[in-house]
Amino acid sequence: MEDRFETFTILISRINRSIRKIKNQEMADWGLKSIHVSCLHYLRSQGSLTAAELCERCEEDKAAVSRAIDHLKSEGFIESSTNGAKPYKCPLVLTKKGEQAGDAIAQKIATVLREIDDSLTAVSERLGAIARTAQPTTASKKE
Repeated sequence: MEDRFETFTILISRINRSIRKIKNQEMADWGLKSIHVSCLHYLRSQGSLTAAELCERCEEDKAAVSRAIDHLKSEGFIESSTNGAKPYKCPLVLTKKGEQAGDAIAQKIATVLREIDDSLTAVSERLGAIARTAQPTTASKKE
């Protein structure tokens, strides 16, 4: 059982690395890295987000997101309207260039998801079935 758990956690880690590799390879022509892809994706889907909101959605720390925002601003992918607010609380929006990159990201995401959709659905259904039939451990049962 422990070997299967280790295999499972290793596979999850490999999937994460593969996703990061796909992001980096696909966006190399744009000069973007994995975190930039995540920021552009969420800005495209939400329309406007603050740096704090991007941290939450990207599940990255404040420093990494701040560096990503600085890079995306300097390269003309995003802009912010300060309106006297602290930079971390200013809404960020895509520029025309950012929209183009966001569209390219969305197309790649759709392609990848089409290729793996059946597998993801099967895994999701199986995990759901396991969760529905799971029994509490004896330690947690009331006597």
